[in-house]
Amino acid sequence: MAVVIDRPHQTFKPLARLPRCRLQSYSHLRDFAQNITHIHKSYSTPCLSVTTKDFESPNPRIEIICGRKAPKVHALVAEVAIALASGVKPTPVPTGLGGAYYLQSRKGNTIAVVKPADEEPLAFNNPKGFAGRMLGQPGMKRSIRVGETGLRELAAYLLDHGGFAGVPPSALVKICHVKFNVNKNNMGLATNPPFKITSIQRYVEHETDAGDMGPSGFSVSSVHRIGILDIRLLNLDRHAGNMLVKSFHGSYVAGMVELVPIDHGFCLPESLDDPYFEWLHWPQASMPFSETETDYISNLDPFKDAELLRTELPLIRECSVRVFILCTVFLKRATAAGLSLADIGQMMTRDFVGGEESWSILENICVNAKANLEMEIASGGNDEVKEFDQMFAFDKEFEDELNPNEGVSIQSATDKLPKLSTLSDACLVRLVQECDIKDGCSPAGIPILRSMSFAAHTNNHDTGVCVSFEEMKEDEWSSFLEYFKELLPEAFEEKKSTGLLKQRLGNSCEF
Repeated sequence: MAVVIDRPHQTFKPLARLPRCRLQSYSHLRDFAQNITHIHKSYSTPCLSVTTKDFESPNPRIEIICGRKAPKVHALVAEVAIALASGVKPTPVPTGLGGAYYLQSRKGNTIAVVKPADEEPLAFNNPKGFAGRMLGQPGMKRSIRVGETGLRELAAYLLDHGGFAGVPPSALVKICHVKFNVNKNNMGLATNPPFKITSIQRYVEHETDAGDMGPSGFSVSSVHRIGILDIRLLNLDRHAGNMLVKSFHGSYVAGMVELVPIDHGFCLPESLDDPYFEWLHWPQASMPFSETETDYISNLDPFKDAELLRTELPLIRECSVRVFILCTVFLKRATAAGLSLADIGQMMTRDFVGGEESWSILENICVNAKANLEMEIASGGNDEVKEFDQMFAFDKEFEDELNPNEGVSIQSATDKLPKLSTLSDACLVRLVQECDIKDGCSPAGIPILRSMSFAAHTNNHDTGVCVSFEEMKEDEWSSFLEYFKELLPEAFEEKKSTGLLKQRLGNSCEF
């Protein structure tokens, strides 16, 4: 049996009579999702034909689609190629909601985890009963589409510079002539496709996962590094099961156990969403960042990283890239202001009280920044906003008379509030982007801002209202970021003052 990989000088040389399994075109997963009917019938991307001579040979093949420049990826793919050549079959992983497979070496050691795109939760070939949707439709998280979690696995690895958080090597590959799960179609038939697009991650040897141990056993550094990554990527699903406990070979020491983060398919959503951080209430998250961690955060360049995503993963939509930029800016500014990991995570997480979900502080900051942007757009050179400025200037003078010993106004956070009344209905609609019905969200009314306070506004999760940056033009996005940055210092001070009134769990703990 022979296997061909995408680098001729690595391990296996291309065979003269066995043409490589090559993508003719794979321009964007958006095209991949828009041709759903064709995909379901042929199990291929629209740019591929199953009649091509590329599929004449039954021998297993693997080719890297995305991640060629990522470190350690080629070594991983070469090991997998050798395993497939020796006749090793993928072993289904019994846990989880999606289709995943272990790949073992000839010696029986597990070397990789493979997750086909069409076997993700809700995808049409899901082997665990969670099928029914086509690629490109809303997935388990409405802001992440079915078939796109593998891209995010690779994105997390690319953005974990220097292995700071320890994300295992990952890539997006095409595996040909290897049997994976295929569900029966409407006619009761199941035909194995000639290839599948899958994500592949290096398997990590581990003792257990974080769910089987108390948080007091984990090192502060390990929790912080995973938390920093989760904040940057706006991880919607950081639960205890996807933080692996490194093997300690019987020499367990409390407070010294290291964690390895895996399963990053629910990162980089297309709009602001409610993240889940298992570590949020762990005592380590309330401890200050170390000098090493602070330096790492300060050296992060969100715009350089955004270009990395656009270059290496052009399949990821721009709206997800913008969410990443926003969250990284938020992390950097919050850290510089002296906030802890727990403080930052709390500001990004929604509250659920009395059966209603309230927007996070981060979402409210974004809505206020969007309001300022819309006021700038709506003014369009007219004097309407200036008239409101003059009116409010009079109010401030009156306020100063009432408070002669005060150098500032009574409620400076509302200084710009009257400008909201100048907005047209069309502009108000753009303050909070409504998700399309086709994207899994129902229409809803737009909440009107009543204050520039960053306290959470009530929002029913079922309404489908979300904060999105997809429709912004490039110049509008740049202006929005400036307004966003201007609002952050006040929000951070408000968070600090609130924190002083609460007893922080774990401040006196020793590790």
